[in-house]
Amino acid sequence: MPEPADGRHLDPTPNGPAVPVPERGAWLRHGISRNGGPLVEDRVVVWLQTGPHFADSRGFAGRTTFDGTQVRFHHLTGEPGEDIGTFTPEGADLVERGTNTDGSTFLEIWKPLPVDDLESGSWPGPDYHVVRVGGHLVHVDSRSGTYWRM
Repeated sequence: MPEPADGRHLDPTPNGPAVPVPERGAWLRHGISRNGGPLVEDRVVVWLQTGPHFADSRGFAGRTTFDGTQVRFHHLTGEPGEDIGTFTPEGADLVERGTNTDGSTFLEIWKPLPVDDLESGSWPGPDYHVVRVGGHLVHVDSRSGTYWRM
C-alpha cells in the first residue's frame, strides 16, 4: 500500500465522501502510485483550477465536471484524453484515486500551494490554454505544459 513521505498510511479506497475539485486552487503533486505500487515523485507537477477550467503542467488542460462521485478532467488542449478520479480530503491535501482508460489504477496526493488574491482566470486559444491562479500560471500547448511562479 502506498505510503506518503510524511508517514501517513493511505488506504487505496476512499475513507470519506468524494468531493468536487475546489473552485479556485493551485496544487503540487506530492506523489503518485500506479497499480498499488509505491508512492513516488520524479518531477514537479502542478495543477491549477479556476471555476471549471484546469491546466496541468504535464501538458493537458480543459474543463472539469463532477457527477456527485467522480471528477472528470476533459482534456481540450495538449495531451488527448479524459481523466476520471475520486477526490477525498486528507487534512489540507486532496487524495485522488482513479482508473485509466487502459484499466490501470492510480493514487495521487495533491498538496495545496499558497494562493494570493491576485487575478485568476482561464484563457484558451487555437492551440494553447493558459490558467492563472494568483501568482501561479500553467501554459499548455500541443507540445508541452509549463508552470511559472510569478
